[in-house]
This record gives sequence, structure tokens and C-alpha cells, in this order.
Amino acid sequence: MKISFIGGGNMASAIIGGLLRQGLSAADLHVVEPFAAGREKLAREFGVAVSAQADAALAQSEVIVLAVKPQQMREAVAPLQAQLDKQLVVSIAAGIRLTDLSRWLGGYARLVRCMPNTPALIGAGITALYAGNSVDSTERAAAERVLAAVGRAVWVEDEALIDPVTAISGSGPAYVFYFLEAMQEAGREFGLPEATTRELALETFIGAARLAAQSPETFASLRERVTSKGGTTAAALQVMNEHDMKAAFIKALKAASNRGRELGVEMGKD
Repeated sequence: MKISFIGGGNMASAIIGGLLRQGLSAADLHVVEPFAAGREKLAREFGVAVSAQADAALAQSEVIVLAVKPQQMREAVAPLQAQLDKQLVVSIAAGIRLTDLSRWLGGYARLVRCMPNTPALIGAGITALYAGNSVDSTERAAAERVLAAVGRAVWVEDEALIDPVTAISGSGPAYVFYFLEAMQEAGREFGLPEATTRELALETFIGAARLAAQSPETFASLRERVTSKGGTTAAALQVMNEHDMKAAFIKALKAASNRGRELGVEMGKD
């Protein structure tokens, strides 16, 4: 499978590295990267072909991955129209709706929209994908292979669900870091050494996530198992419940989802 990337930043680099580890040849990869330093780094680290602008290599690709910032997307895809024939175009840009992307590409419809998250940078990401009606099962499999190079991949059957996905998993790492910050600050107030608190907090999150992943029980059941009546965990959860933290967190996720929808509308304006 020959793949071209428009944009060679961190996420594109993560996917390229993952594809190479899975056995794809560097000769089958091509990156359009406008910055010379970026081109030099990609060529040096991965041995892939690079170019400063769209060229004939795009026409030879089976998949084109759009890995530029959302604000740059319209300008970045403008040169592609002349190169598109039967390639699958995969966008990993947050907020860009397929109707707008198709319009910018002159009505091209073989499109997949994806929402990865930053753990993809270490191969531990989770990506949600949505395919337009013109994408067949073979092309869906190709898109999934590309994103599975950096972690798990799941499909949603309604593009409107990408905004909630963005709220849950796209922005999700920030919520984890937020709670880690709080735990570290508490450790500081307790008088624990910073390094010790960091290790305790990190390993707790990692261990709890692994336990949940390997258990058939619900998250609620796992929480109840740790919560002895009248114990320390119950005391902490009582404070959280008094402050209605769960409701506040759900409200925050809804705000993120709504903002994602708003950004899509804003960036899709002519």
C-alpha cells in the first residue's frame, strides 16, 4: 500500500513510525512537508521520500493522509484536486467535516474522518473513524490499517458522533493529566517528595486502567470493590459527591463536544 502524507508533524511521524514497525516499506511512503527542517528530519529518521509541495507521487498513492492543522486544511488541500482519481483521503484534522472537505476538494467523496489522541505518539492511542458513503469495505480496511499503526481503532456510523468522541478520547488525555496534577499537588501538601508522588500517581492510573481493561466488571463495580464502608476511599468519594464532581465532569465533556461542533461550523464557512 502506497501512502502519502500532507503534513509531517508529530502525529504524521507517529503513524509513519508505526507503519514501518508493522512492515510497510519506507519506499511506499511519501510526505509533503513545506518546512525544510521537517523534511530533513523525516528523511533522516524514517528514510521516506519527502517533497515541499504536492507532486506526482500523490497520484501514485492509494491513501492520502491529511495531517495538517485544521486552520491550514483548506489551503493545504487546494493543490490536491488535480492529483485525485481513486485514492482514499483520510483526514486526522480535528473539527473538519467531510462535507466541507469534499467541497474544498471539488466534490471528491472517497473520504474518511478520524479522531486520534496524543497517546498515539507512543503507539498507545485510540482513534475513532467515520467513512463517507462512497468508501467501500476495502478502503475502510486500509484506513483502519493506517490508524491502527498507532493504537486501537474503532468505527462510528454517524459523523455527528465524532464530536462526542473528541470530548471523550480526543481531549481525554488532558483530563487524566488534570487529575494527575491534582494528586501531585495533594502529595506536595502532604509533604511527600515530588518524585514519589509522581510515581504513585502515574502507577495508580496505569494500574487501574490495566485492571479495568482486563476485568469484565463495570467501572462502577470496580469502584465499589475499592470502597469499604466507612473507609478512606469512602471519605474521599463522599467529598467528591458533595461537590457533584461526576455531574460537573459530564457537563465538561458536553461542553467539549459542543465546542467541537461549533469549530466544525466555523472552519467550514466559505
